[in-house]
Formats: sequence, C-alpha cells, structure tokens
Amino acid sequence: MKNLEKKLSQAKARLLIEKPYFGTLAANLTLKADEDQQSFLSDGTLFEYKPEYLESLSLDELGFALSNGAMHAALAYENRKNERMSWLWQLSCDYAINALLVQNGLELPERVNYERRFDGMYAEEIYAMLKDEIVNENFNQDESDEMQSLDQEEVKEKNPPQMELEDILKEERFEQLQEQALQKADVNGELPEGIERFVTLKHRSMIDWREELHHALDRHYRNDYRMMPPSKKLLYSGIYLPSLYSERLNLAVAIDSSGSIDEELLGDFIDELEALLLTFNDVSLELLICDDRIRTHQSIAGGERIEYQLQGGGGTSFQPVFAFVENADFTCNLLLYFTDLEGAFPSKAPEYEVFWVTSKVKEVPFGEIILLEKGN
Repeated sequence: MKNLEKKLSQAKARLLIEKPYFGTLAANLTLKADEDQQSFLSDGTLFEYKPEYLESLSLDELGFALSNGAMHAALAYENRKNERMSWLWQLSCDYAINALLVQNGLELPERVNYERRFDGMYAEEIYAMLKDEIVNENFNQDESDEMQSLDQEEVKEKNPPQMELEDILKEERFEQLQEQALQKADVNGELPEGIERFVTLKHRSMIDWREELHHALDRHYRNDYRMMPPSKKLLYSGIYLPSLYSERLNLAVAIDSSGSIDEELLGDFIDELEALLLTFNDVSLELLICDDRIRTHQSIAGGERIEYQLQGGGGTSFQPVFAFVENADFTCNLLLYFTDLEGAFPSKAPEYEVFWVTSKVKEVPFGEIILLEKGN
C-alpha cells in the first residue's frame, strides 16, 4: 500500500508539471481505497479506487485516472443532468471527459470508457446518441420507457436528500480552485484544448466586450479642466470658469479582410465604436482594410459614420498595418485590430498600445485581447 501511495504522489507531481490545469485539480482529490470498485470512481472531490487496479497502471496512466476524477466536478454533470437517466448521463460524461484527456495527450489506461467517435462532443450530444442506440438496438421500446419512467420518478422525489454543509463547502472550495486554475492556465497559455466544452471561462465572460472597448479608448483620451485660458462663456461679467481641455486621441482601426472573419461581429464592433466616438470631442481615426497588404485607407473624424468595404480575401499578415502606422505622418495612441488572429505577426511590439478585437481565444505575442461574443 505504501508503494501505491508513493506512486500516486509521483503521478500527481508529474501531472502538475506536465498538465498544470489537470494537476492542480487532481492534487485536491481525496483518495480512498475501496475493494468493491472495479477500477475507480469519482464525484470530483472523492476518488475511490481499487488498489490492485491502480497498481497495474503506469505513472502516465495514473495521471489520466486522477484527471478523470477531477474533471467530473469541473463538468458539473449533476447540475446539467435534468431529467436524463442517471446511469446513462454519467456514462456520457465519462466518455466526454476521457475524449478531452486523450485530446490533451494523456495516456489512456485499460478499462476506461473511451470511443474515438465521441471526440470533440459535448456530454449532451453523447447522451442523445447512446439513448437512441439503446432504444433502437439493445432494448425494446417498453423496456426503455420503463427505465425512463423509473428515472423520472427518482428526479421528482418529494423529499430528496439534502446536501450536508460540509459537502456544500467542499463544492464551493472546488469551484474557487477551478476558477483560479483556469485563470492561471490562461495567463500562462496552458489552457487544455477543448476545455470550453466543460467549463465557462468566467474570468472572460464576466466583463462585456463593450465595457472593455470603452475602457481601452478612455485610457487614451482625457477631458480635463484648467484655468488658463479661462472659459469665455461668463468672462464678460468677471466670472472666471475653468475651460475644458481635451487631449487629442489618434486612433488606428485595422480590419482583417482575409475572408475568414465574422461579419456579424464586425458590424457590432463598428456600431459600438461609432457610438463611443460620439463622446469624444477631438479624435482622429485612421481606418485600414488589410489582408496580406493594405487594401484601403481612409481618415475619419470623431462622430462621422465609419463606412467600410471588405476588399481582399487572401491570406493574412498583420505586418503591413504596423509598418503603415510606423511610417505615417500621425502619432498613433492606440491600434484596434479586428481579426481572427490567423496571420503573421510583427517580430517586435510597437510603442503604442494594441488591442486585438477577436472572437477567438489565442495567444498573441504582444497587446491585449478584447474577446467579442455573440449575444452580448
């Protein structure tokens, strides 16, 4: 037993180094030996296992098993079960979790639920497929209806068992841990592939992109009051009021016209940008349409409508826009680049601030991302 404990510790340590997100969650599992288990079972916080089975696994396979246990809580399958058959829903979640782990390069052990046909699918999709197969192939309709009826009676039970306070606190602690792990993995560029099928990236979705856009512009434009020169409004009567002093905002907006951008989101972005520019007294906007080269360029004053036509449709290179701004006869305070981030980046960051306005989550060599989402 001591050898297994040592092996589990080694597997956790390796997981923390090689797969930090999964490792962070797995490190907080409570492990419990249970000879009645065929392999292992987890609710996301308690990991019950058959010692002989875990002893037969390699360190990498142990990492897979521990990650599977941790992800059952991350999936929050109980909250998403609704009136589905419990056993079939849990099986669907297991297929979805194991497909995610395989996608991220973890070594698949024996006797786990995995089928390649479920790769990239949500648990809800897998459930629908399995249910259809059960009804159409493995059981007659009467048996299937009876199973569903029994499960729904269980769901509608008048006095379901209440969660103990300790269980509630454990669940809350795990949610906090998971959010911290997601934030850390995101900052370090270590988010697991396909994780969006399991969890909501709350730290991104909490801030509406319109609010982020407003703050980005506002940081580069300041209205201030100063006494010299005084306001001429009431000067004739001997009343000195401060005048409103505005710094000029020199803004460049580049639009990727490579043909792979979301035009609906582009329309939302332009509408919001126009509305924001109405609040600024002194703004100069340089609009660039570019794919692998600059297609069109126009200068627009604050308050004017932004008229654009997507020209190009070829490959994407971000370099021409940055070269244009560097050699232009205006000083750029801020560049907003609307793109899908599929293109060649410049070799070095510019001196001005850059925001990549996009609907994709992807690592960029410099600048910040404003994540556009439909329906916001």
